[in-house]
Amino acid sequence: MKHGILLNRRHVLGLGIGLGASALGRNALPSANAAEETSDAHGMSVFGDLKYPADFQHFDYVNLSAPKGGTFSTVPSVRAYNQSYQTFNSLNAYILKGEGAQGMDLTFAPLMVRAGDEPDAMYGLVAKSVRISADKLTYRFTLRPEAKFHDGTKITAQDVAFTLTTLKAKGHPLITQQMRDMVGAEAVDDATVVVTFAEKHARDVPLYVVSLPIFSRAYYATRAFDESTLDTPLGSGPYKVGKFEVNRFIEFERVKDWWGADLPVTRGSYNFDIVRYEFYRDRDVAFEGFTAKNYLFREEFTARVWATRYDFPAVKDGRVKLETLPDETPSGAQGWFINTRRDKFKDRHVREALDLAFDFEWTNKTIMYGAYARTQSPFQNSDMMANGPPSPDELKLLEPFRGQVPDEVFGTPYSPPVSDGSGQDRALLRRASKLLLDAGCPIKDGKRVLPNGEVFRIEFLADEPLLQAHHAPYIKNLATIGIEASLRVVDPVQYRARVEDFDFDMAIERFSMSATPGDGMRPFFTSQAARTKGSYNLAGIADPAIDALVEQILAANSRDALTTACRAFDRVFRAGHYWVSQWYRTNHPVAYWDVFSHPTKLPRYFGSVGAIELWWSDPAKATSAAAKPEQAK
Repeated sequence: MKHGILLNRRHVLGLGIGLGASALGRNALPSANAAEETSDAHGMSVFGDLKYPADFQHFDYVNLSAPKGGTFSTVPSVRAYNQSYQTFNSLNAYILKGEGAQGMDLTFAPLMVRAGDEPDAMYGLVAKSVRISADKLTYRFTLRPEAKFHDGTKITAQDVAFTLTTLKAKGHPLITQQMRDMVGAEAVDDATVVVTFAEKHARDVPLYVVSLPIFSRAYYATRAFDESTLDTPLGSGPYKVGKFEVNRFIEFERVKDWWGADLPVTRGSYNFDIVRYEFYRDRDVAFEGFTAKNYLFREEFTARVWATRYDFPAVKDGRVKLETLPDETPSGAQGWFINTRRDKFKDRHVREALDLAFDFEWTNKTIMYGAYARTQSPFQNSDMMANGPPSPDELKLLEPFRGQVPDEVFGTPYSPPVSDGSGQDRALLRRASKLLLDAGCPIKDGKRVLPNGEVFRIEFLADEPLLQAHHAPYIKNLATIGIEASLRVVDPVQYRARVEDFDFDMAIERFSMSATPGDGMRPFFTSQAARTKGSYNLAGIADPAIDALVEQILAANSRDALTTACRAFDRVFRAGHYWVSQWYRTNHPVAYWDVFSHPTKLPRYFGSVGAIELWWSDPAKATSAAAKPEQAK
């Protein structure tokens, strides 16, 4: 995620789920010999290009000399599926029930893992190789004979087939939705699993499938997969669950004899003996925990805190290091999403009026120390974002929807207006009032009313008190145009339940974009997702034009075609005014106690600083830090 002050923990649930996309695009009908298989390959990418050859020894960005050992501790900054930033009560992080623990992905090994310096390439981990049929419908994986679970039993093709069929049937709704184009998975023998996909399957489904954790069929023979539990599941990854206390912390211990430690895709990675997550219900308390060395690494998502509070003694004497690391990935989308399932928000002119009432310039200057830029597009910070009039290729995709989409789609794409920075730009508020009046929402007795005569009220839903400072000026401006708005802060469990049930007016969401968007767009933007409990289509977008353009994105068979389809989609999405966009930042402000080192150049497409995967505990620094006297905080 890009560091919007509010939701600014990085969501890897984003488009592409941080996985990129598959090597294959949507497929034409197969020819007579289309099912003939190609030769085995060590990896795959969206458009067939791989940086690393079959005999590569390691990723370029790792440090092969990094020592193993030490502890890495942090607070959650990413979440996936049923996870929360503030708490956990289950070790099952792949279903809808419960609050899954952070870090459970470290305990499982997938068929393939992605390369951080390529936009979407993946290379074999449990899978030694893959053979893809010419029609792109059948993937035959050969498993590594050394791959095993933590109890010493081998990972077999039967385990892989069980995992994929179980996740498709019983996994979190986001998983089941992204697996819908997977037809089946079958074990040919212990070392060979065949996965089949539907004709015209979404381009990134195969890569999504091979990135999923592999579960033990024998382990779940006596356990229900779709129940939350605090029993430690049988894993096969570089770490296993260690000590934990529900709602407070969880540790993961490095598996010293891990079978995958010396493979090309893992050399130089997973260097810490202990990875620990600390959970706090309050961000200010979490910050104080860092200053007290209760945990060692912190990515800062609040500009005010970064600008004003990193002057405590440990920073001044060098025991805590501050860095701003670049982020070259697409910035994605962060904003207040407007729940169009509710009648009062169905008119897009009403939604545009809500956008005009938010004074980003004042908020950025006064509350966020000028650290951010306004987000305009879900493809911000990438060439997939639309600019200027549509190109001829974009028009070819858009013309079938002329008359069904706003006319502005065929001109310069909508961008939020720049205010005068006063906090209450009268010109913009007059425009907002005019839009509301045109939508049948007049002022009566000093209050804005809906077409049915009810008072126009909006409740913002949040799960952190810190958000009050950002909502307050916006709520004040809404009052100026007659709308009664309020902020309701609820606990994280209630917040997630309400969001999953779409029981809100406006709520903040942040999702990151893959450099190669694919099937991961469906949970955020499509009509089917609008009807699916637990999906990330918070706005309830159900537009045939957007559905069709998502399919065009999935069908793109070249990067140029993909970029064109994304730009066309961007124009229609922005014209729909489904959100009041917030802000983004193109770097990662991080603070850490000076016991770590990291590669000089971090991989471009990681989407994070890769601390758990790529950093290491530096023995010399740890010794030096231990020798420094502690100062009163």
